[in-house]
Amino acid sequence: MTSTTRLTVAQALVRFLSAQYTERDGARHRLIGATWGIFGHGNVAGIGQALVEYAGDMPYHQGRNEQSMVHAAVGYARQSNRLSTHAVTTSVGPGATNLVTGAALATINHLPVLLLPGDVFAGRPADPVLQQLEVPHAGDVSVNDCLRPVSRYFDRVTRPEALIASALQAMRVLTDPVETGAVTLALPQDVQAEAYDWPDEFFAERVWTVRRPGPDPAELAEAVRMIRAARRPLVIAGGGVHHSRAEDALAEFAAATRIPVASTQAGKGSLRWDHPQDVGGVGHTGTATADELARTADLVLGVGTRYTDFTTASGTLFENPDVRFLNLNIAPFDGHKLAGTPLVADARSGLQELTEALELRGHRIADSYATEYTEDKERWEQRVDACYEADEPDVRPTQPQVLGALDAVADETDILVNAAGSLPGDLHKLWRARSRDQYHLEYGYSCMGYEIPAAIGVKLAAPDRPVWALVGDGTYLMMPTEIVTAVQEGVAIKMVLVQNHGYASIGGLSESVGGERFGTAYRHRAEDGAYTGAPLPVDLAANAASLGMRVLRAKTVSDLRTALAEARAADTPTCVYVETETADTVSGAPPAQAWWDVPVAETATRSSAVKARELYERHVSTRRRHL
Repeated sequence: MTSTTRLTVAQALVRFLSAQYTERDGARHRLIGATWGIFGHGNVAGIGQALVEYAGDMPYHQGRNEQSMVHAAVGYARQSNRLSTHAVTTSVGPGATNLVTGAALATINHLPVLLLPGDVFAGRPADPVLQQLEVPHAGDVSVNDCLRPVSRYFDRVTRPEALIASALQAMRVLTDPVETGAVTLALPQDVQAEAYDWPDEFFAERVWTVRRPGPDPAELAEAVRMIRAARRPLVIAGGGVHHSRAEDALAEFAAATRIPVASTQAGKGSLRWDHPQDVGGVGHTGTATADELARTADLVLGVGTRYTDFTTASGTLFENPDVRFLNLNIAPFDGHKLAGTPLVADARSGLQELTEALELRGHRIADSYATEYTEDKERWEQRVDACYEADEPDVRPTQPQVLGALDAVADETDILVNAAGSLPGDLHKLWRARSRDQYHLEYGYSCMGYEIPAAIGVKLAAPDRPVWALVGDGTYLMMPTEIVTAVQEGVAIKMVLVQNHGYASIGGLSESVGGERFGTAYRHRAEDGAYTGAPLPVDLAANAASLGMRVLRAKTVSDLRTALAEARAADTPTCVYVETETADTVSGAPPAQAWWDVPVAETATRSSAVKARELYERHVSTRRRHL
């Protein structure tokens, strides 16, 4: 007879989650490292009570915003190489819908997170309940259904015994390197508190093996043939290199073949910046070196990349009429992009087998090609030096000079977290990544507000390393709330808060497409009604300090260098506040080295839009579909 234990659904779920593990390459990791939660009537008596009941088994973190809690969990998951993540529990109503943005971010970036929103009563004893959305044509729909399209797996657990199958499916998806993303188990509040006799084997430790599939022999042979036939090959390293921990395999492949390696935002750091084959970021925010190589490449070997429009310059970057694509990707969906030849495999396994096959044949690119990109890279690095240098240390810094000052105090242990605004472009072009995980850019969803909570998650996964949240004023105003969490938990993140009085990135984009920076400056209204008056008298440094963070104000380049060094040494949450150029001036970084398609008004009376449309049509005419 099967032995059982009587627990509530919520208690059973928490106990089950505490016994789940992943294993890859012989190393074992706890799958759900902790649970974040904000409690309301939809989860306080269920998951909330269960977390109290099993406090010794499941660590708990208190958040201030449900979206932020997901960002923290995602930051933890990425830093943990997707082998461990956090769960997030919310009440019904706005608590649940606040999860949607974070869930979309996780799924787009292929990062695992477990969402446990409360739901309306399954038994419907009172209908509607507080915060319930009534749908006249469907009695089984709640606001949690908003999470369906942004989740890789979704289930509503309407009976206790249904949890068994649902929980196992959830773990399968979380640990699948192809399918992983946000996983949602919607939990009706009455079901959470309902008791059931659970089979004890449900709570036994389970180890979920994260596989490393190798390439099909026929696909491998074709890949080798294509590489050997190419005269100007280029590798584009995406986030899959990091997820697979394939950095060393990529370095060995590049050293053996001397093929240059460019990187997407997610893939930057796949090679150290000073590796002979590293040529920097590629695409709209890439380096001149990488983009020129992309324009002339006859073979592009994409490793773990989704080929977003920033990477392909909206279909205008790869100009060589003979260019072909070879896509090493664990996901067949991405392996077939750009009409490419797929090499479906784990990035590390695939690179290792490619290297071995090519070394057996003694294949290396021509010396002239290596000399060309090496000299181009040297010229680009001189441009980076010029951006970083500050001839007058007693003046207000430019944004690139802020990065240069941070570059001067950082070493390979530092981790930079960023997601949105003008910083991603400057970082992709200029930052010199010193380690595989130093460059933490969320650019799949580019979500304002990600940086501070994600930095907390990263710091929880890497407690002995300096973790920097690089935040503009626009992003800060979106979501500063988790500063309180960092202070409460003693998570010593460092924040660089850059004040430029508006949406600087979108302001520049607006100007380029004929929008005249409309609605992008943080300024008082002028007499004509436009936001062109004096900058708003906000003091974000004082705000951060009011939330409990130590704040160091830097007015000049010299001040900035001192403050960054002090912040790096701090053992409490510390902010470096610096005012740079205003939103209607350029950042000082090199301009975009490749185009990005943002449609311009086809008809307009204002000259700025007319001129922008003429330029737009010239760029559009160069787009090609790779068939």
